[in-house]
Amino acid sequence: MSLDHLWAGWRMAYVSSASGGGPQASAVGPLAPDECVFCAIFAAEASDEEKLVVHAGAEVIVMLNAFPYASGHLMVMPKRHLRRLDELTESEAAELWPTLQKAVSVLEQAYSPEGMNVGLNLGRAAGAGIPAHLHVHAVPRWVGDTNFMTVTASTRVLPEALADSLERLRKSW
Repeated sequence: MSLDHLWAGWRMAYVSSASGGGPQASAVGPLAPDECVFCAIFAAEASDEEKLVVHAGAEVIVMLNAFPYASGHLMVMPKRHLRRLDELTESEAAELWPTLQKAVSVLEQAYSPEGMNVGLNLGRAAGAGIPAHLHVHAVPRWVGDTNFMTVTASTRVLPEALADSLERLRKSW
């Protein structure tokens, strides 16, 4: 019986950055324990490429998830730090939904997924990894994209580098 190898050499830089806050860590630097990672990313004096920003509107920003469930995994969020939907101003709310709609359209154009997960995890108990800053996930999905690596090894294998995802999505925006 032969042993098959799965090579994803580009992932070492990504995996190595996980303990330091993800790919944006070099753009942000170390965070204080109570500091919001999203707010730190927005405030960082770094390029949008380093921050993984796909689109920035007046009050809403779209960025790649540094720890994606699938290639193209986007987050759409208000720039202002808030945790609850009822804290959105009318203008933030008015910009958030159309921006999310555009993000989904861009993902469909760029990736041709067979489905899409769109949702919010409000609070730690609901699964929010960053509960202090409201954000909506848009994740392109394909039949069978939850493979044996996720099921047996608690590992995701992504076929595309974040920089390539960023370039693809910006072209479609």
